[in-house]
Amino acid sequence: MSAVKSLLRVTLTSLWLLLLAAPTARADITPGDGGSEGDPAPPPPAEGGADGQNLHAAAGGIVVDDSANRAGAGGGSGGALDPVGDWSPPPCWYVPMYTPQQLKKEREHTWSLGSTGHEFDSMQRDKYVNGGDKPGTYKNFNMAKSGEGYWWDGYVPDGGEGVPGALECDDGPFWVDTGDPPPAEYENAVTPEILAGIAYDRIRVPDTEINLKPDAQNAQKVNLPTWAWLDNATFEPVSVTAEVPVLRLWARTTATPVSLTLDPGTDDAELHPSTGTCPLNDDGSIGTPYTPDSSEETPPCGLTYLRATPDDATYPFRATITWEISWEGSGGTGGDLPDGTFGTTTELEVDEIQSVVR
Repeated sequence: MSAVKSLLRVTLTSLWLLLLAAPTARADITPGDGGSEGDPAPPPPAEGGADGQNLHAAAGGIVVDDSANRAGAGGGSGGALDPVGDWSPPPCWYVPMYTPQQLKKEREHTWSLGSTGHEFDSMQRDKYVNGGDKPGTYKNFNMAKSGEGYWWDGYVPDGGEGVPGALECDDGPFWVDTGDPPPAEYENAVTPEILAGIAYDRIRVPDTEINLKPDAQNAQKVNLPTWAWLDNATFEPVSVTAEVPVLRLWARTTATPVSLTLDPGTDDAELHPSTGTCPLNDDGSIGTPYTPDSSEETPPCGLTYLRATPDDATYPFRATITWEISWEGSGGTGGDLPDGTFGTTTELEVDEIQSVVR
């Protein structure tokens, strides 16, 4: 990767993080601007002045609204989903990044430093000022086309420089007129589906804290069932929206809890049901709460330990919620993404039942 691109990405990373922290306002889309009537739409872009400030706000960028996350936003605990299978979020993407004024200011500043070498600077200057080997393609950073399009460039998320595929978006900047699609050779140009993947990566769900009987603070008993359940208020769908304001592209990715999987932390246990996976009930709850009248019954969701833990040892019991992932986006787009999981491990002690012999 060239020195100028490395310098550019350091600058963009700081600005990007500031942008992602801001929630998104919304308005209705008018038919014909990237979505159907009534679709959620991003706010209008900020004015891009010649000083090159408000880099992403003026030139587009991606705005992520994760204010509805159940974990993190309100100080709660939780974390990111672990996608099932080999799916991973987009490693990089091309997105509108500069107005003509902004690209000119950024490049002229870089050239003034002399850090990228005279030969490279001359080549870049010839390209963006005179059109390079295609005279007339660009002239003076397309200043005459201000307000008629944007310079697109590649972006790699913060910390993702070493991710496979992260170097596939290093062929910019390139110009795209407003209303035109980016050139076909830029396969990573931002789309609603790419936005859906970016939103998926920002979803945060709460810890999987389920009810147990006996509870986790007390020892479980060998050959007596442990009941597990969740009430219907514990886990609710979580949505994150990613948008490119100047393109009026958006995607909303939603994670919906669908099942609970129990892992006793030892082979010396029976699961209820035998698969260890408890589906959601019709009301959104999982399992059935324990009552004294059900002490002799087999729980619909739970487990039975068959061997006690050794002295000063515990079994790493893990409860994992599976979340079904779907998305909808501008222009009537949408679909499904691989399920995600998030679990919590609790150390459980298991004792033999003590009896008194007379």
